[in-house]
Amino acid sequence: MDDRRVSPPDFITVVSGLPRSGTSLLMQMLAAGGLEPLADEHRGPDASNPRGYLEYEPVKASARDTSWVPRARGRAVKVIHALLEHLPPDERYKVILLQRPLEEVLASQARMLEREGKRGAALPPGRLAAIFGAQLDKARALLERGAHFEWIELRYHDALADPTGFAERVAAFLELPLDTAAMAAQVDPTLYRERAGG
Repeated sequence: MDDRRVSPPDFITVVSGLPRSGTSLLMQMLAAGGLEPLADEHRGPDASNPRGYLEYEPVKASARDTSWVPRARGRAVKVIHALLEHLPPDERYKVILLQRPLEEVLASQARMLEREGKRGAALPPGRLAAIFGAQLDKARALLERGAHFEWIELRYHDALADPTGFAERVAAFLELPLDTAAMAAQVDPTLYRERAGG
């Protein structure tokens, strides 16, 4: 895969969204396309995500420590929507915000917790959906007004329905010569389990 690596850009590519919204898939696509991920093995593959999460553990502490950020320059990193506000404004970020129907996000999260033998939030799904929706609106407003952010919002369903078109949109937004065929090949619709209304 190294021979497909693109020259590191002067910005940080941020993959963001709610948990279970397709962020791991997009990280896998970017890595396959030639953009190096900033990730560690702290959270490896499991039954909920057999291809791995491609996360970087220090990101989770961004509310109090962003010393990891310079290491992300020229690479792709996953940052959950609620932590975007902590990214230092002295860097340049291209953010891809992934959108997935909230009922699917909640169903996928519930299934993941069930597989791990953990309990979820003690809130009714409707209330949780409202909270997540408000958090996403806040993230969009932050991205819109932050001069250090360029951003695009893409739908997880579009990656499943048209992997090549989705990959091409990502490459065009980043303005990088990514291998879009290799990116599209990462999409495995059989891993799409929690459908809206199903």
